[in-house]
Amino acid sequence: MTDRVVALLGDGLVGPDAPLLRIDDLGVLRGDGVFETVLVVDGVAVEFEAHLARLARSAAMLELPAPDPASWRVCAQTVVDAWDGGREMTLRLVLTRGPESGGPPTGYAMGAPLSPTLLAQRRQGVAVVTLTRGTVPDLAAQAPWLLLGAKTLSYATNMAALRHAERLGAQDVVFTASDGTVLEGPTSTVVVARGGTLCTPPEELGILPGTTQAALFRGAEAAGWPTRVQRLTVPDLLAADGVWLCSSVRLVTPVHTLDGRSLPDTGLTPRLLDLLPLPAVIGR
Repeated sequence: MTDRVVALLGDGLVGPDAPLLRIDDLGVLRGDGVFETVLVVDGVAVEFEAHLARLARSAAMLELPAPDPASWRVCAQTVVDAWDGGREMTLRLVLTRGPESGGPPTGYAMGAPLSPTLLAQRRQGVAVVTLTRGTVPDLAAQAPWLLLGAKTLSYATNMAALRHAERLGAQDVVFTASDGTVLEGPTSTVVVARGGTLCTPPEELGILPGTTQAALFRGAEAAGWPTRVQRLTVPDLLAADGVWLCSSVRLVTPVHTLDGRSLPDTGLTPRLLDLLPLPAVIGR
């Protein structure tokens, strides 16, 4: 079975062990690039156009050349068609500024299997700790050069936060602003249920717009569920009927513990999963 499938933008498939990046590629040297992670189920890239639009949004924030949608569709489909590693696949789209010495941007798509840890979290949920980002809620508008809300390759801080959570006995993180406003997870969007209404923090706080959260809210509204975009605090999470971390591959993962406090299990997770526009997914 296939372990990795890689396609270079404009050039088609390359071997998974073949050289792909130059040693002076700015994506490696400085994290100067953007990416998207897409769930593929039975050959279908879920919410692919939404991911492609977000890739273009992030590229514009970094002043990278606008990604050509048609070329990225071909590149991604090449990887999807070559995959034989199981029903589900993680598809990553990566765009860097290219070589430091000059040259065109580097673009590629990569398919890989889902990790057992991720699949377990889908089923069992996660324990989460809140960690401050040390930023004010309105910083994104005040300092656009900080690229808050862009999905860049500079994920070192996010990964450090997850390692810190593990040392505290948790599996994930909810970031907060300096005033306690809830932001997002390192790789996820926060969604809560309150009195039958689904709520999520606004993008204006400098958080990444969630493709899975958006799809969930579309499905919820079509099914008659009220939805709301509003500021939330940690006490709001503790008082909610349910808290979830939403991401493309983990889907709607319930938070069962927050800062050491158990959260209620109201049985809503299967109902939320049914609201997503998904094929039948393994590990739900």
